[in-house]
Amino acid sequence: MNHQQALELIPAYVDQELSVSETIELARHLDSCSSCQQEYAQQNQVSDFIKKQAPYHQASASLAQRINAALPGAQSEPATTHAQPNKADRSGWRVYKLFNLNFNWINAGAVLTTLLAVIWSAGLYLNLPSAQDRLADEVVASHVRSLQVNHLSDVISTDKHTVKPWFNGKINFSPTVIDLAQQGYPLAGGRLDYLDGHPVAALIYHRQLHPINVYIWPDNVRDAAPKSLSERGYHLMHWTSKGMVYWVASDVAAPELANFVTLLREQISSAE
Repeated sequence: MNHQQALELIPAYVDQELSVSETIELARHLDSCSSCQQEYAQQNQVSDFIKKQAPYHQASASLAQRINAALPGAQSEPATTHAQPNKADRSGWRVYKLFNLNFNWINAGAVLTTLLAVIWSAGLYLNLPSAQDRLADEVVASHVRSLQVNHLSDVISTDKHTVKPWFNGKINFSPTVIDLAQQGYPLAGGRLDYLDGHPVAALIYHRQLHPINVYIWPDNVRDAAPKSLSERGYHLMHWTSKGMVYWVASDVAAPELANFVTLLREQISSAE
């Protein structure tokens, strides 16, 4: 028996549905295959869980009567007869009941296993991060990386007329560069970065000793008001305006970052 054949037979092996020869062959294979041993252990866990957790219901007397009435020959027998079935009839009825009971529980086990698999898959799906969560994680990672490798700026300048032209030919759009030095957020430079699967412009501002990264890129999206969130101890804000996406990341206090975003959006609106 090869590995693939063994894997296909393990569920039936757990449920003791194999023939004697198949059981012996699979048992020999399991003795020498650690991968199949792990699969067998997992299948056993599922089987044990079903046996322990599956609800069991006692059949009612009316159900037994309906089954008896549906059996072949039941209609032809007088309702008042008290004749006892012979030994062959009783044996056949026991076999019939045993077969149907096992068959029904096999079906119930299969349905429950499928249901558990669906619930487990749904749980995994619901726990997956959203597109915004993944992007927020990317923004924070970029912000932290720019600080750790001392690569905050590709072009270092407080002059927006130096920073803005630097992006020409490096990206396929022209970011609006604003100078907020008088408001307490001086421009420090800019760099190229990569977010959401494409190059973006990163503008760097400062609030005292705290750097603020502003990420900008074009996208065909509706305008949306700023939203704030926190990720790994950093404050983020993002919004969209006139086909441009903006994300801001910093370790400044949330009110300071909100004030910066308000000033920045006002100046961008005036410049457009």
